[in-house]
Amino acid sequence: MKKPWAGRFVQKTSRIVESFTESISFDRRLWRYDIEGSIAHAKMLGRQGIISSKDSAAIIKGLNKIAKEIETGRFRFSDKLEDIHMNIEAGLIKKTGGAGKKLHTARSRNDQVALDIRLYLRDEVKQIISLIRDFQKVLLIIAERHIDVIMPGYTHLQRAQPVLMSHHLLAYIEMLERDRARFEDALRRINILPLGSCALAGTTLPIDRAYVAKLLGFKGVTENSIDAVSDRDFAIEFLADAGILIMHLSRLAEELILWSSEEFSFIELPDAFTTGSSIMPQKKNPDVAELIRGKTGRVYGNLISVLTMMKGLPLSYNRDMQEDKTPLFDTVDTLKSCLMVLAQMLPRIRFKKEIMGKAAGKAYSTATDIAEYLVKKRVPFREAHEITGRIILYCIKNKKELKELSINEFKKFSSAIAKDIYSRIRAEDSIKAKTSRGGTAPSEVRKQIKRLKQLTK
Repeated sequence: MKKPWAGRFVQKTSRIVESFTESISFDRRLWRYDIEGSIAHAKMLGRQGIISSKDSAAIIKGLNKIAKEIETGRFRFSDKLEDIHMNIEAGLIKKTGGAGKKLHTARSRNDQVALDIRLYLRDEVKQIISLIRDFQKVLLIIAERHIDVIMPGYTHLQRAQPVLMSHHLLAYIEMLERDRARFEDALRRINILPLGSCALAGTTLPIDRAYVAKLLGFKGVTENSIDAVSDRDFAIEFLADAGILIMHLSRLAEELILWSSEEFSFIELPDAFTTGSSIMPQKKNPDVAELIRGKTGRVYGNLISVLTMMKGLPLSYNRDMQEDKTPLFDTVDTLKSCLMVLAQMLPRIRFKKEIMGKAAGKAYSTATDIAEYLVKKRVPFREAHEITGRIILYCIKNKKELKELSINEFKKFSSAIAKDIYSRIRAEDSIKAKTSRGGTAPSEVRKQIKRLKQLTK
């Protein structure tokens, strides 16, 4: 096949070079966006009189035929044509002859690929935002259904204070909301038209970039033709946002792994979302959660890959930038699959209310409540903290729980302590008392649920 740049070359491209430089094996997924952008470009060329309206119509008709052929698997891709752009253009020329040869007027593959990636990312980011919303709603349903489940809250992976399990899950909804907002914000920078920048310097032809932007639904056009073809910061921003999102998913996955272990035994994962062992018949492994945790490393690696690729490139376009697509596509696929599988798995988890509740009341988890009880009795907090620490030490030495101490034992540590202390040391009482805004009290958690329901409509 004749190369689009063949006029300047005497020798044919080596077959090993064709194989080494091709990207059609992975960028073919951009075909829909390449055709969409080319149709808009052809309309603009015809409207501006750069090509005839007849040629413009023939190009558009030919591109629509190619789209149907690709959809039905009848279009033949060739790695000799390197990429999706040249494959589609070659197919168009076969169908339309001279008209097809005019499509590439006033554009370059440099601005064409930047356009395709922006169109692709725009769609995918919208889908990811929708999946985040769906997952938030799943978490909200679980939180509302389990509003009475108490569990230990942790710091340093040590039992700290009792909390409602719902409150714990709502924390992830808040994280996901920030993730969603980051992607929404990234869309503003993705949704800018680069087409018309050509190779790097623009064109002498009277193109109308604003018209193309309108056809393609872009909010604006790039203002510097060199910048438009030479940077991928919009894609890097997406990858960075993806890294934060999957970090949050990985943290949740890690907790599911811990909670499903015999050591915690807080939850039972559904059979349909676990696997067994090839040698140990009793095993039920949290493979889905483990793979989410593992795939997080891939997403981080994809970000570093593109950052590293870009860090030393002089302006403007360099072929290195072809390497942006594999990490970008992989990140999109990974994020979507993780969000979808979690949204399916979580509603099927069985939460072991009694075990979680018992654990919440152990390890002197209401010690802070005693300190705050003393503060209410006008004891300075630092003194209250020390007094409570001595009470806990006494309990440990005497192998007693707080509720097992007599009032006389309590009074050994502070005369400010009265019988009403017993209404502060149960996990249930501790939770009910945490009425500060955003706290774990049922009244506050219900407010949070109500607010988040409105937010995620």
